[in-house]
Amino acid sequence: MAEKAQKTLVLLANLIKVPPLKAFTLLNSSNLHGFQHTHESFSILLHLLQLPHAQSLLLQVISGRIHSQSFTPSSLLQYLTQSETSKPKSRLYEVIINTYIQSQSLDSAVSYFTEMIEKGLVPGSNCFNNLLTFVAGSSSFDEFWAFFDENKSRVVLDVYSFGIAIKACCEACETEKSFHLLAALRENGFSPNVVIYTTLIDGCCKKGEIEKAKALFSEMERIGLVANERTYTVLIHGLFKNGVTKQGFEMYEKMKEDGVLPNLYTYNCVMNQLCKDGRTKDAFKVFDEMRERGVSCNVVTYNTLIGGLCREMNASEACRLMVQMESDGINPNLITYNTLIDGFCNVGKLGKALSLCRDLKSRGMSLSVVTYNILVSGFCKKGDTSGAAKIVKEMEERGIKPSKVTYTILIDTFARSDNMERAIQLRTSMENLGLVPDVHTYSVLIHGFCIKGQMNEASRLFRSMVEKKLEPNEVIYNTMILGYCKEGSSYRALRLLREMGDKELAPNVASYSYLIEVLCKEKKMKEAEDLVEKMIDSGMDPSASICNVISRTKNGSLVAQTNDKSSSNVT
Repeated sequence: MAEKAQKTLVLLANLIKVPPLKAFTLLNSSNLHGFQHTHESFSILLHLLQLPHAQSLLLQVISGRIHSQSFTPSSLLQYLTQSETSKPKSRLYEVIINTYIQSQSLDSAVSYFTEMIEKGLVPGSNCFNNLLTFVAGSSSFDEFWAFFDENKSRVVLDVYSFGIAIKACCEACETEKSFHLLAALRENGFSPNVVIYTTLIDGCCKKGEIEKAKALFSEMERIGLVANERTYTVLIHGLFKNGVTKQGFEMYEKMKEDGVLPNLYTYNCVMNQLCKDGRTKDAFKVFDEMRERGVSCNVVTYNTLIGGLCREMNASEACRLMVQMESDGINPNLITYNTLIDGFCNVGKLGKALSLCRDLKSRGMSLSVVTYNILVSGFCKKGDTSGAAKIVKEMEERGIKPSKVTYTILIDTFARSDNMERAIQLRTSMENLGLVPDVHTYSVLIHGFCIKGQMNEASRLFRSMVEKKLEPNEVIYNTMILGYCKEGSSYRALRLLREMGDKELAPNVASYSYLIEVLCKEKKMKEAEDLVEKMIDSGMDPSASICNVISRTKNGSLVAQTNDKSSSNVT
């Protein structure tokens, strides 16, 4: 028996040499010419196989695709890790760790890595990087950071190790940690590459640290690293997202001047911003350039342009673009339909919107809560509350519960139609269903009470927001200021304006204008003139009407003072 087993092992060794995969065919049978697989046969085979094949073989054992009466996966691994000498053992542990990574078994991979370290074995950087990537994608950031921090001094890090850690930090918006890692990378004698710079630029943009992102881009150029299309794209997107649109378009032009060709994502990003800016014609010019260069469009490209046309109230043209989209072999998705349905609702063509809903269903798609909310909003804008109620009923019949947005749309409709009683009832129903009103819900209710001049009710809602730890936004503050101004309560309006300043919120032109007018009526000229200065400091130009109000009030005061003096002299 022992002699036959030995011959089998020799046969395996020969099969592995040329070609190696023939050994797999032999091993995949339930026995080897009547012999069960043994610890020894697997040990020899693993040593003879190249790394990918060794991992593949071990994965089959762990998953149960290769099995034997002679051992279990755990007994085999125990045999392998206890019977080897140091050098082969390091390779063996790496095979085991990579196998568990491949099988998505995080705990087992980390366990064998820890065991390897405790035995004084040092994994290669490739093995550690694989595990580091796996931990980053399978754990919370805190868990990842604890793992990296604990093991960074136990292994040999390379530039890719730092790159993986920097990416994890950036994705978790921990940019401060990512810059510490950048410094550590340099201290270890490495130079950051384009990928690391791009990752850092992206991380800074996502966190709103746009100046840092721009500085990193400049630093790349200074040290001679050539930015690629992804580097440019993440920076362009970041500039747009952070409101620096002019610089975003300048960076796009620079990209082309530097000979870096925009890719699909760059084009989509630029077209999206052009459409948001109301420059849909320019977006179509970019679209034409993209097609001329042979860059294939995707569903995002068409959805962006369809959205742009719908924003310009050109839903019919947007519908024709969907036909072109299909002729290009790109199927419309739910976002395409929702955008078009919203476009037709906004121009009051509810029949066409409902027709698109039927078309959507005929394609095997289902209306989502977003679709229903668009329809509810469309009917409400037309003042058809009974039609909106029918949509809500259909929504519920299809097992889709009305969302916070659904209720807020309905509350806004009744508030604007001067039916605050019904609006408050809907808010109560919403809360009874476990839906917590958000800032927007409070905003529409406060707006409704302010329009009616019921500032006590508006103030009560405003205070209840603060009690519920909901921060009123600029819209709510400006609404409340206008309400108090109409009521003639400059003291309360001025207090809210100062509160906005403390919270770094910006009053709008209307808030300044109405409050200045009220202060002038109350002859509080110093406060009125202070507000004019604040307007100018904020980059706003006081209108002619504001200047006239202040001028008339000042002149009136001077006339009154002159009359008082004349009366005094006569006496």
